[in-house]
Amino acid sequence: MGLRDEIQADLAEAFDDDLADAVSTFTGTYMGPGVWDPVSETSTAQPVTYTGRGVLDSYDSRRIDGLNILVGDLLLICLANEVTDKPAVGHQITATDLITGLPVTYRIVSPGIDPAKAHYEIQLRK
Repeated sequence: MGLRDEIQADLAEAFDDDLADAVSTFTGTYMGPGVWDPVSETSTAQPVTYTGRGVLDSYDSRRIDGLNILVGDLLLICLANEVTDKPAVGHQITATDLITGLPVTYRIVSPGIDPAKAHYEIQLRK
């Protein structure tokens, strides 16, 4: 078993046990490829949807600089092998708010993946 597999197995176990109360499923959406008709100003692009699960966390107040990280930005930590597509800037992420239980939609500002490509750390903004 390689390093990536070990990290993913450990994180999946934590998601299932110790972090189970904090883990939420999410849905990502973006517009797929399509053809733009300039006459009718319409596109044939269709939304593409992907899923995953992860932990939403707020940023430490010392990291909020008002430029790169704003008040209200969240960090989504999720396993790369459980996300069914590659998150990218501008995608919409809809997750259940753990406090209210209602779905909330965020925009991906900065997707990141660790060097072992085991988990994503995605900056989200309302």
